[in-house]
Amino acid sequence: MTDGGRKKVASALAPLQLSGEHHLCPGCGHPVAWRLLLEVIAELQLAGRAIGVVGHGCYTNIVQLADIDFLQCLHGRAPAVATGVKRVQPEAAVFTLQGDGDVASEGLAEVLHAAARGERITTIMLNNGVFGDTGGQMTAASVIGQRTKTSLDGRDAETHGYPVPVADLVASLAGSAYVARGSVNHAGSIAQTKRYMKRAFELAVGGVGFTFVEVLTMCPTGWFLPTADGPGYLDGTFEQTYPLGVLKDCR
Repeated sequence: MTDGGRKKVASALAPLQLSGEHHLCPGCGHPVAWRLLLEVIAELQLAGRAIGVVGHGCYTNIVQLADIDFLQCLHGRAPAVATGVKRVQPEAAVFTLQGDGDVASEGLAEVLHAAARGERITTIMLNNGVFGDTGGQMTAASVIGQRTKTSLDGRDAETHGYPVPVADLVASLAGSAYVARGSVNHAGSIAQTKRYMKRAFELAVGGVGFTFVEVLTMCPTGWFLPTADGPGYLDGTFEQTYPLGVLKDCR
């Protein structure tokens, strides 16, 4: 593809995307994940009954840019709120969009209990290993050696403990129907992540059980890196701790 072709694709809005503008840092992977989410909802013809629940984080900016209904709740509580929404509106396609700080640090109990109950909702966790919205502090998902504002010398297992593999925990619960981990740092991984999201929505909407997709996203600002180094850093660190692929599929 020519440079002109690439620019044309990059500037095109996805279905349900109201604007191509956002206030996130250069090189952030979140907007790529947002686009995949909106494409999946549109392709499955779920826009009229999709309800998203978000907590607090950089990712929350999606509510201003997407033409679907959203609710915002307390930090970490999105799976509990989504449970209530789904039980009141059983025909709705209910999902949560959360960061790793929101899920792993603030709301681990919420996502695990929702999975254990087999709630017919989908959780999308965007994992960059930092509390980006509050300045870049370490989260429970930060990988060993990762520098953050609260681990300037790198996360150390003896001092800080080990990363919490949320997807693996969810996959171990009987109520979860589908669990996968993707990333958005390369064209191939982006395409695969979209397939993971689509499968997750299909199963949750079909009433099979709780579905979960972790998406590894770049955060060069929080990683103290030049923008262009984000994808490679994700390859060499996060993907070593959190291998990509399907962890559980009920079929």
